[in-house]
Amino acid sequence: MSTNRPLFIPVILGTTRQGRASENVARFVFGELGRHSGVETELIDIRDIPLTTTDAGEAIKDAKFSAAVTRADGLVIVVPEYNHGYPGMLKHVLDTNLKEYVHKAVGLCGVSAGGFGGTRVIENLLPVMRELGLVTIFWDGNFSAARKLFDAEGKLLDQTYVNRIDKFLKELIWMSKVLRYGRENVELS
Repeated sequence: MSTNRPLFIPVILGTTRQGRASENVARFVFGELGRHSGVETELIDIRDIPLTTTDAGEAIKDAKFSAAVTRADGLVIVVPEYNHGYPGMLKHVLDTNLKEYVHKAVGLCGVSAGGFGGTRVIENLLPVMRELGLVTIFWDGNFSAARKLFDAEGKLLDQTYVNRIDKFLKELIWMSKVLRYGRENVELS
């Protein structure tokens, strides 16, 4: 394995809604991930991915998003919980790629207005991640009462999230390294 090549772990903001509280969470996670040495990251806002609704799946693949996922060693998906589920547009975007995800790590950050920190949306996404061929880490990022976590400028108000997300990111980085080694050095028999 090339230890000189940094890991590439993009952060995907998984909603297109206006006034989304999860945008501050995605920017926070992106900033914290960028602090880790040996990691390159990019914030991918699904709002910026031009997808049609006249077709689906790989037929509407966006070349830029597909290239980022192909290059990725791991992913962070920041997703709000909407009525116990995940946004349909996130699923629409994720379904445009398939082989690009296989044997790559993914960490899920759930965002909610209530006290459960997106636990239910993460539970709902786990089988989707598996079906896509992604390997979920066992730590989640849970962000409760999302509208109260950041000030008007998007600055985090509750510093306990710094240590929590650091633990999450260290697990994701470790899993991304291990899976990259496996993809590059272990033949699938």
